[in-house]
Amino acid sequence: MSDGASDRVSKAVSTGVNAVTAADVAAAAERIADDIERTPVADSHTLSAVAGADIVVKFENLQFTASFKDRGAANKLRQLTDDERSCGVIALSAGNHAQGVAYHAGRLGIPATIVMPTSAPFAKVANTEALGADVVQAGATFAEAAETADRLAVERGLTWVHPYDDPAVIAGQGTVGIELLDDLDDLDAILVPVGGGGLIAGIATWVKAHRPHVEIVGVQTETYPGMVAALDGRDLAPSKADTIADGIAVKQPGSLTVPIVRDLVDDVIAVAETTIERSISLFLEIEKTVAEGAGAAGLAALLEHPDRWRGKRVALVLTGGNIDTRVLASVLLREMAHSGRITSLRIAVSDTPGQLAPLVAAIASAGANVVEIEHRRLFDPISARATNIDVMLETRDRRHAERVVEAIEAKGYRVVHSDMG
Repeated sequence: MSDGASDRVSKAVSTGVNAVTAADVAAAAERIADDIERTPVADSHTLSAVAGADIVVKFENLQFTASFKDRGAANKLRQLTDDERSCGVIALSAGNHAQGVAYHAGRLGIPATIVMPTSAPFAKVANTEALGADVVQAGATFAEAAETADRLAVERGLTWVHPYDDPAVIAGQGTVGIELLDDLDDLDAILVPVGGGGLIAGIATWVKAHRPHVEIVGVQTETYPGMVAALDGRDLAPSKADTIADGIAVKQPGSLTVPIVRDLVDDVIAVAETTIERSISLFLEIEKTVAEGAGAAGLAALLEHPDRWRGKRVALVLTGGNIDTRVLASVLLREMAHSGRITSLRIAVSDTPGQLAPLVAAIASAGANVVEIEHRRLFDPISARATNIDVMLETRDRRHAERVVEAIEAKGYRVVHSDMG
């Protein structure tokens, strides 16, 4: 939503902590009970061992659109007047919010227009259209797309469904907190991914009213620390960096959410992109579940600050699982490389017959698997009677990779480069 549209929302409701109450969250839970999944909470013994805390995971990636955004969208749409329902709604999004609005508007027979920038991924555009929304692509950036969205909202008399800065949306997202407290009696902390702040504002509104001792910590990517900056009173220059956590890549948090977060949330921290990538991989390998970058932020916080929550009972809100398959594949391969399970070596050999077979035999005898192999004769600064061989290997871990190198060198070959440093 553009700044103008945000201003209209802010003027229409009270600001500050009283914009949403625990009673609003309770009413939302009753209102949308038949619209959403009551997602499971499960202990993760292996993640607990990795992170040093007693971890439970709230699987919001099991909502129909694979994101917690279903909750806020459903609660907002359920409260529209008859006139608003007949005219329809509009949202500006290229991700989970778009799909949440499209899905629940379709279920409720409400026309939905979703404005997306022309740069939106084809898959997300197709998914939103498949859910029944009228997708309008306009502008190369969100700022340009917002101009079209504002114009369409006025021309068609459409009601805005903001992704986070709306009391009904905040209350809907807060139903995650109700379910957490209903399912868990002994929580010490809840770690919540933060973009615009709607989810954490809703959760905090409920949890602090019922179990004020439970620590609530928001987690952002270092690439988009908008809430951290807002709470510190700093101006945040718009980030143009890419992030794996696109679901929380919000440049400016909400005018309603910031006061709630400031009053009720214990802390908001930022984590590194590389730690988020590792967390995505851990969720898939250990929990056999897909986490998008934003959804993995809570686990990333535990990995970066193990002493802070060591031995404590900590709930991670896995907010969504909508990650591009190509990006997921890249993340998994990068994590294999970082952990030493994929290793790249450059080996100098004489360019004569019979050199490759004993090299491959040495690799095999050390228990590694050859993934790719390539001769480099033309562009490397080496003798015309020599060649470099690039080998990509699958190994168990970094120590195993080191033993493979030792086995290769024991056969008289020279490893001139490795990605192990």
